Amino acid sequence: MKKQSTTARWIALLAMGLGVFMGLLDVTVVNVALPTMVKGFNTTFTNLQWVLNAYTLVYAVTLMIMSKLGDMYGRKKIFLGSLILFVIASAINGMAPSLLILDLGRGVQAIGGAGMMSLSMALVASNFDGKERGLALGILGSIIGVSSASGPLIGGYLVEHFGWPAIFYVNVPFGIIAVILTVFYVRETPSYGKNHKIDLAGMILSAIGLFSIIYGLIVKEGHPHWAWTDPRVLGLLAGGIIVMIAFVLVEARVVDPMIDLKMFKRPHFLGTIIVAFALGSGIYAYNAFLTALMQNYIGYSAVQTGVRQLTISAWSLVLGPVAGILSSRYSKKWMIVGSLLIGGVGFFLMAHAISPTVTFAELWPGMILMGITNGMVNPLLNTAGMEGALPQEMGMVSGLLNVFRQFGTTVGVVGLGLIQDAQYEAHLNAKMPMLEAPAKAINGIKEALINAGPFSGHTIAFSARMDHLPFAQALQKIVIHAYDNGMAAVSMTSAIIVIVGAIGAALLMRNHMASQDLELKQK
Repeated sequence: MKKQSTTARWIALLAMGLGVFMGLLDVTVVNVALPTMVKGFNTTFTNLQWVLNAYTLVYAVTLMIMSKLGDMYGRKKIFLGSLILFVIASAINGMAPSLLILDLGRGVQAIGGAGMMSLSMALVASNFDGKERGLALGILGSIIGVSSASGPLIGGYLVEHFGWPAIFYVNVPFGIIAVILTVFYVRETPSYGKNHKIDLAGMILSAIGLFSIIYGLIVKEGHPHWAWTDPRVLGLLAGGIIVMIAFVLVEARVVDPMIDLKMFKRPHFLGTIIVAFALGSGIYAYNAFLTALMQNYIGYSAVQTGVRQLTISAWSLVLGPVAGILSSRYSKKWMIVGSLLIGGVGFFLMAHAISPTVTFAELWPGMILMGITNGMVNPLLNTAGMEGALPQEMGMVSGLLNVFRQFGTTVGVVGLGLIQDAQYEAHLNAKMPMLEAPAKAINGIKEALINAGPFSGHTIAFSARMDHLPFAQALQKIVIHAYDNGMAAVSMTSAIIVIVGAIGAALLMRNHMASQDLELKQK
């Protein structure tokens, strides 16, 4: 294969980076547009949840499938097709005349986003080599970090100035540029599995299993007071686990499996997916709670919140290329371990800073440490994940790292939310009976606050209806303290998650994993 010029390779990276940025941004950018969509569609927040859930579910379910198709038929072809699908779906979403069309369009958009995300890392790894590969993967890691954290800022600005359709329309011009650059500058990879049969059973089972588990977690998130044993939750989770067990049994027996299960016997690979899961559940999931703290309780607008969160996302721009360069000289394993521990310190600082009078001035030291962790670990994880992977496995390795990162985010949002709910409710139960008011009234207000949850309790406590009550100030103080207890517990839990991720990386990852060594072992 003819070697590309240096300029062509970096233009190819720009094309892939644009695809990754759009695909990941659309996971979070819709959040800030929901209040405007409520008015635009004349509906409720509950009905709008599928605008979020449709993308999250389809995105997670199709990541592995798109990775396998890329390995079989050529990663550039599938990446390009996914990019075109994403652009078309974005345009349809912006013009959506009804909520049903928007929900369906978000699902189609997610298929395109999954294809772009799952194959980008493998395409970068095959378009670059040597020290340039580490730098290129580092830059891609920067883009992943920035896109995941910049949703509130970009979404807030677009909605405030142009309306909610702008969050979809903005993908169209950038997507067209990415399509043109991909066609002319991205180098195709060999179709490693062109003679393989499609593992249809594996694809169907993995899709059903992941859908069931992730949807079960989404249902639990929306109904925190439902028990885990509630059939509406347990049925989905248990059913999903059973299907995934069947998936593993099928993959162990089929001639051309969707996933080579031998990959999970490599300690180094296990270490990288543990880090990916910790990154999603500890840092990305925490961003949702941090955004609620800054908007619902401190009182910043979406744009003001996004600007302040640059203290997290801006580090990805700075540290991604640096991490890529350092990865060719120093141990990626220990840089990842050290970066995760820095994040743990950052979360401890956040937990200590949270108080009824907390401002950005108290939060930014912890946010900077979170940003350093995100900015270092993402690019290092990309490079480390590709080490030890055979050329024909790179697409699936890329897909699995993204699956565990996304699955970690979903699990983290649910798990951290349940911890926050428990602390919030416990404080309300302990303190509200002390208010000087009739027990019936107190119980009614407490029930309303618990049903609203920590995110919305502030709105109830500070509403005009509550303000005229003689115990309004005492009630408001209790609600704020209840929220603070929950948020501090969330911060401490995220600290524990990233520290556990650091321990997993230290125990399982290897300092150097060369692809050619694995090829020799498998001959």
